[in-house]
Amino acid sequence: MFKHRDYTLRYRANNEVEIILPNSQLIVNKPLIDKTTFTIMVWNIFKQKRADCIQILEHYADETKLILLQEAQTTPQLLNFITRQNKIADHVPAYCFNNIYAGVMTITDTLPISIYSFREKEPLIRVPKSALITIYPIYNSTHQLLVANIHAVNFSIGVKSYRQQMHMLLNRIKEHNGPVILAGDFNAWSQQRLNLLYHLVSTIDLKPVNFSIDIRKTFMGRPLDFVFYRGLQLDTAKIISTSASDHNPLLVKFRLDLQD
Repeated sequence: MFKHRDYTLRYRANNEVEIILPNSQLIVNKPLIDKTTFTIMVWNIFKQKRADCIQILEHYADETKLILLQEAQTTPQLLNFITRQNKIADHVPAYCFNNIYAGVMTITDTLPISIYSFREKEPLIRVPKSALITIYPIYNSTHQLLVANIHAVNFSIGVKSYRQQMHMLLNRIKEHNGPVILAGDFNAWSQQRLNLLYHLVSTIDLKPVNFSIDIRKTFMGRPLDFVFYRGLQLDTAKIISTSASDHNPLLVKFRLDLQD
């Protein structure tokens, strides 16, 4: 049914699903950000293999304006969470198995005004990884917030596919004149990948969020999960220690820094 490369699936209350294609007309009724500060959660949810992962989402649902998930699967448990919390979830499935779609998912209370989906196949195993850009209005501001959610390619020799996936995303981000958040599981497990990641984000003036107590998931001694930003002030940043996934969720509070 879904043959278009750039489609996005949108889930709302009562498990309604909508197919969003490029250049679809989107109608937005309210801004996402209506206060000076707001909090985001970034979490590779490990395909919901561990039962208490939904409890973590429930616990932080009211506190967070944006929940950026990687390895999110459209299981009844996750869709029921979206319904209970009256959320909107935009999902870029990388693949489908037994009618369950898996990929990055951005969960909010508000519809985005623009949406862009990306997929890049793993060079060795040929299973895609996905990424999503959503853009939201800000209350009483001419600026808009761009949010990029990525699960980077993992199994590759060299960094050609890694660079290609990042370029697709960053080329769109650099066109945006306003605050930006880029976050997710970057699979930056080699020094070559890590160096490339920091170089690429610096070319579009993104800064990394640092954690005073850093308990991010690591592989080969390097963290996999990151949050980068520009046009915002960092307020607080912490990591939630949990066994609900093989990654720990990142919880970051930002302060608006807009000059209209």
